[in-house]
Amino acid sequence: MIEMKYKKDQYINGFSICALIFAGIFFYWGINGFIDGFWRFRVDWINFLWIGIGFAILVSQIAAIANRSKLKNVVSHEFEHNPNISVEEISNNTGISVRDIRAIILDLKSSGRLRGQFSTQTGDAKSMRIEKEEEHVIQEHSKFCPNCGTPISKDEAVYCAYCGSKF
Repeated sequence: MIEMKYKKDQYINGFSICALIFAGIFFYWGINGFIDGFWRFRVDWINFLWIGIGFAILVSQIAAIANRSKLKNVVSHEFEHNPNISVEEISNNTGISVRDIRAIILDLKSSGRLRGQFSTQTGDAKSMRIEKEEEHVIQEHSKFCPNCGTPISKDEAVYCAYCGSKF
């Protein structure tokens, strides 16, 4: 099991594009201040503060991205060991909030790493399976034309019906 510290709704609230924009603004203020001070032969120490704040924001966002990956792996691990587990059971086993688990499941499904459905009566998973990334890429290439992206309707097709390229 992967060791990490988890805070409630950390997956949903952890990463922010807005924070990256603010980091860029602080970097700009700091670097611009240094360049301006260089031409005046004067060092303004407040520029270190702006760069430091920008750097701290950037590092926190990188850590949030890395932690999202760890949380996805934890949820994937739960489905690998019990393909019929419910979201509430995963929450009890891992300590991750139900809200975050649902967001992680959506991300895993949209990336093709998680396949399966949930029971409409019990909420339990029905034969969930984790797809390895290599298998997903191979499967993706076999479903669509590599040239134009048109779905391949016949398994025995050698040429694309839309653009005529060879598979």
